[in-house]
Amino acid sequence: MNGYNLLHDSQGAAEIETQIERYGIALGINWDDEAQVQALANEALYHSKEALAQFRQHHDDYQLKAKIELFGLAALMMQIMTNSADEGVHTHGGAAWKSFSKALMREMG
Repeated sequence: MNGYNLLHDSQGAAEIETQIERYGIALGINWDDEAQVQALANEALYHSKEALAQFRQHHDDYQLKAKIELFGLAALMMQIMTNSADEGVHTHGGAAWKSFSKALMREMG
């Protein structure tokens, strides 16, 4: 069973959303602040490798670790949405999921 099948349903989306919210709290993200979320989406898409390289040098930076984890969740979230859309299913989470996925989609064009 692949990861998509495990996370295809609303329970899986809720679990991802919970993690997104937790990392958002650790990073001080206000999911209602479009500019802040858009900047985060830009960083997730175009600067995640730099963040990972920085973390390799600074393993004790827990905010940086939270950011890297959040970026990984962003990739998973977008893949789930793409896969489910290909199957004619609309998979989404709550407010943080919607805010972040909207910003990621805008950033991707």
